[in-house]
Amino acid sequence: MQPRIENLKEIKLVGKRIKTSFAENQTASLWRSFIPSRKEIRNSTGTELYSVEIYPAGFFRNFNPETQFEKWAAAAVKDFTSVPEGMETMIIPGGLFAVFLHHGPASTVTRTYQNIIGTWVPQNGNFALDDRPHFALMGDKYQNESLDSEEELWIPIKKAA
Repeated sequence: MQPRIENLKEIKLVGKRIKTSFAENQTASLWRSFIPSRKEIRNSTGTELYSVEIYPAGFFRNFNPETQFEKWAAAAVKDFTSVPEGMETMIIPGGLFAVFLHHGPASTVTRTYQNIIGTWVPQNGNFALDDRPHFALMGDKYQNESLDSEEELWIPIKKAA
């Protein structure tokens, strides 16, 4: 599992958010709420969708599946001049990201994340996790539960101390 390293510029997003945890995952209801209204976003920069997680500082060092974090379903936009009712704005700050490709059904992405956080991060001496948003980028090859589905997992990193 070898990622590509990207230095990303900030991304402006419009979407919906919830508080959730791994123990009581509400991701499906978030997306059911967002998908019908996404066509109301007038100034998107593309067709990709963003599934964003904002974890509290130290979330993975002291992992507890009950700990809540913020989850977003969103689309990238040029600016925040037109935000549909019921949606909010957020900015993913720029910086370094390790980008992993997940192949297969969305329901199996947890295993890929476990390999990244449990194996790649601790075994990589050059980078450490950064306390910025994590996100999955779902583009043209994303097909939800298809065996042929692909999505990119963007993990925020910083140079190891």
